[in-house]
Amino acid sequence: MTTASSSPAPLTESQHWVGAFFDMDNTLVPGPSIEIGFFRYLWKNGLVGWPELWNSFRYALKHMPPISLSPLRGNKVYLLGQDVSYIEQLAKEYVELFALPRVASLALDRLAHHKDAGHVVAIVSGSPDCLARPLAEKLGVPLVFGAKLEAQSGLYTGRVFAPLPYGEGKGRYIERLAAQYHLDLSRSYAYGDSPGDFEALKLVGYPSVVNPIRGMARIAKQQGWPVTQWA
Repeated sequence: MTTASSSPAPLTESQHWVGAFFDMDNTLVPGPSIEIGFFRYLWKNGLVGWPELWNSFRYALKHMPPISLSPLRGNKVYLLGQDVSYIEQLAKEYVELFALPRVASLALDRLAHHKDAGHVVAIVSGSPDCLARPLAEKLGVPLVFGAKLEAQSGLYTGRVFAPLPYGEGKGRYIERLAAQYHLDLSRSYAYGDSPGDFEALKLVGYPSVVNPIRGMARIAKQQGWPVTQWA
């Protein structure tokens, strides 16, 4: 574990003008994204199969050569035509059974510190809202922003509303929160693991790179940001 030369400001009580913004996948919940596990859960329950997997793969090929999974963050082809209420029910079950037990103990400690300090705590994640919201509820986090999925007549269309809480979109959500709650971002905190969190991390005075992947350890070193492991 490496740390930057300066330590984060100590957490004091009743700092309602301070925000603490947490990524979900591989930050609060170490390891592969919750959505990948949820896809497997849907497969096990017979709701998705090879056609949905192939359609997702074909969509990625069409929209982002060379092969990349990035386009799938903004389009949930595998949920096309699925009943919203039933998927939300399964998502809640999956989070309770498989995602919640994976939440890192150090992440829970950090959440508790920020809550005790009176900070405005939020989860901002590029994963679908149907997964981010039940996890936030279980963790006692009142503010949560996940990918909002479009639906018509109670069925998913496969499309995702903009902005997606990933990359620049994640930064925009945090700026909106700061404006709404009159937060001082220079005194606020953010936690993330990948380049998709870069825009969020650079907005705050106390960024932390957690469980870094996809070159994020190198980026953190360049920026002088602390790096830690919540595993």
